[in-house]
Amino acid sequence: MSLRPACDRIPLRPAGPKVDLLQVLGPARTVEDIRQVLGDTELGRWRKNPKLATSLLSSLAKSALADVASQVLSFMRTGNVDVDSFHFSAAISACARGGQWQLALSLVEQMSLMRVAADAVSCNAAISVCEKGGHWALALGVLHLMSQVLCLTQTGVSCNAAISAAQKGGQWPLALHLLRHMPAMRLAADEIGHNAAISACSTSGQWRLAVSILWRMFDLETGPDTVSYSAAISAIEKGGNWRLAHSLLTQMPEARVLVDKIACSAAISSFSKGGQWQLALELLHNMPAMSIRPDVICYNAAISACEKAGKWNLALVLLQEIVSSQLKPNRISYNAAISACGKGGQWTLALGVLRRMPEVKVAPDEISCNAAISACEKAGQWRVAVYLLRGMCEARLAVSGI
Repeated sequence: MSLRPACDRIPLRPAGPKVDLLQVLGPARTVEDIRQVLGDTELGRWRKNPKLATSLLSSLAKSALADVASQVLSFMRTGNVDVDSFHFSAAISACARGGQWQLALSLVEQMSLMRVAADAVSCNAAISVCEKGGHWALALGVLHLMSQVLCLTQTGVSCNAAISAAQKGGQWPLALHLLRHMPAMRLAADEIGHNAAISACSTSGQWRLAVSILWRMFDLETGPDTVSYSAAISAIEKGGNWRLAHSLLTQMPEARVLVDKIACSAAISSFSKGGQWQLALELLHNMPAMSIRPDVICYNAAISACEKAGKWNLALVLLQEIVSSQLKPNRISYNAAISACGKGGQWTLALGVLRRMPEVKVAPDEISCNAAISACEKAGQWRVAVYLLRGMCEARLAVSGI
């Protein structure tokens, strides 16, 4: 989640060469390196006008140089420069961009110890960095701190980041609670919060709730967007409702919402699970007309659909299409193709696909070998099956009860 840098609130001149020098130092920089770049002259200027330091810290935030920003704050304190919430907010924003959640919380704690009043920007940055690190409980703690301890007004940015943190932590009830509680705080829930809540429901398999949130978004001024539909279709895919997935995908162009690769991939997978191999192939081959290039995940879902339907010939065609599209088939691609050949009684083709895997530097696993053994067993090729079993034992792969 993007945050407005603290320097946007104060018209300051660019940080200039100091930032360039700090960036050039690279990851091997030391505390002494940073001290030499700043120098006593710079700290002297900041003592006269502390606002000048905000420009440097905000530039460091844009470059995600959290450790440097934190060290600059330390030099400011030891150099008797007045440190305020603007400085801390910029440093915490650097942590948010760099994913340094522990450092961000440490800075929040330092603000309290120094009796620097935290503002909404610094708290929002802290919540955001917790969200990026998947620490939903910490994000919720900062959100609570804002209203109950610091007496700050929670903003839409605060709640959206907390909802996203709950989503990444698999806490869908919490995500829904925060979303539903926003009107009581006189906050308008926007598409960002709704999308995070839909994703939370999708991750946890709550597809009905995901769809209900999607419908509710039509009451928003902007309405659902591509992310909303894609997350909802992904949730439906997990729930196995291919008809609803197809319906939502069809609605997207009608609602003037751009169809993306995520929506297509989820829909193809949904069709596969529902035994709708024709729909899966139709969508896969229509993707280029929508200016969407299918990836290996899309192809794998389509191959899986053919495998379930026993369409071994189509599965092999799709496997070749992956290569022709200058993509690299992975183990899932080959395993599904081997299984498709087995179900179609094409044991020699199944073995051919298995043999091809090492040639393209894809190591067969127990699923690959078990699928090939199953193909041989169905065709009565027991000697070949035993040979494969022996090879699996030598490779120490797990043999299923065939």
